[in-house]
Amino acid sequence: TALEAVRALVRKHLPKGYVESVNGAGWLAWSVPLEVYPDTYNGHPLWYVALASEKSYLSLHLMPIYSDRASARQLEEGFRVAGKKLNMGKAWIHFKKADDLALDIIGQIVARFPPERWVQIAQAARRG
Repeated sequence: TALEAVRALVRKHLPKGYVESVNGAGWLAWSVPLEVYPDTYNGHPLWYVALASEKSYLSLHLMPIYSDRASARQLEEGFRVAGKKLNMGKAWIHFKKADDLALDIIGQIVARFPPERWVQIAQAARRG
């Protein structure tokens, strides 16, 4: 399925140190554990990537595209070059099948920030 394919892609490219969990809404999320970064704004682990199955589509949340303009530009350009339609919000991409995605670019973005760097970005955003 598309969910399994994208989950495998995320797991393949995810830097070491993130943990996979399912939240109360059934979202699959990869985040910085509270033991590593307990000072989150909401008391929950700091999300990096999340994946959900909605009623008529899947939703991939790539927090780096919200926090890092270079990642957002890379994603937009990667979809354009691949000839794919990007259905994107601030940090999410809606899709129906894995083939709707520019998978190589998504893998590169997932691989971009190790947890230590992601925590620094989150801390800077809270100070900002």
